Amino acid sequence: MSLLELSGVTAFYGPAQALFKVSLSLEEGEVLALMGRNGMGKSTTIKSICRMVAVKEGELTFDGHDLKSLPSHKAARLGIGLVPEGRRCFPNLNVEENLSAAARKGAWDFERVCKLFPRLKERRTQLAASLSGGEQQMLAIGRALMTNPRLLILDEATEGLAPVVRQEIWQAISELRKEAGLSILVVDKTVKELEKIADKAVILQRGETVWSGAMADMSQDIAAEYLGV
Repeated sequence: MSLLELSGVTAFYGPAQALFKVSLSLEEGEVLALMGRNGMGKSTTIKSICRMVAVKEGELTFDGHDLKSLPSHKAARLGIGLVPEGRRCFPNLNVEENLSAAARKGAWDFERVCKLFPRLKERRTQLAASLSGGEQQMLAIGRALMTNPRLLILDEATEGLAPVVRQEIWQAISELRKEAGLSILVVDKTVKELEKIADKAVILQRGETVWSGAMADMSQDIAAEYLGV
């Protein structure tokens, strides 16, 4: 049984249909890249998994649990940790407070997060609002890890960051890939970086799954057709 399974998932924003029978699966310990051009349904798929958007049809399960019937906080308690697009740190809390607010018992604690991102320890008493964009992204990833998830979802984790900071984030994701038992679903468009960490990929176009397979099997023609690269 897959850790995460979507089969024929449809979703709407009011009367407008956003997902058309999206399917994907993620096994324990795997890294899955969810790809596609802007506006193709990637974030809506993430919101469906995290129970922020209602699923009208199809199957949506996590570790054998039917997610469709659960509110978002109960889905999170099953072990789904989200790093949302736009970071969304608590601006009026400092770094340590942001991390503590999300903490659940487990292997990931403040010291371990700071080992992954040493800059957070240096900034532990600074308000999140005063951090740079890259530091806020590190904080958002650390906050998700503090929930001690089984599945870590990263929605456009490197978008809009300076190249040197992007590399720091990719290096951290690469290190997380080595963590025993941690599965990762990463939304991004950078094929070159995803090739280094992802086991497999799913490409969406206009809310539909148009390609899925091993990351190594994604040809230049497929990337050019669906990703514009």
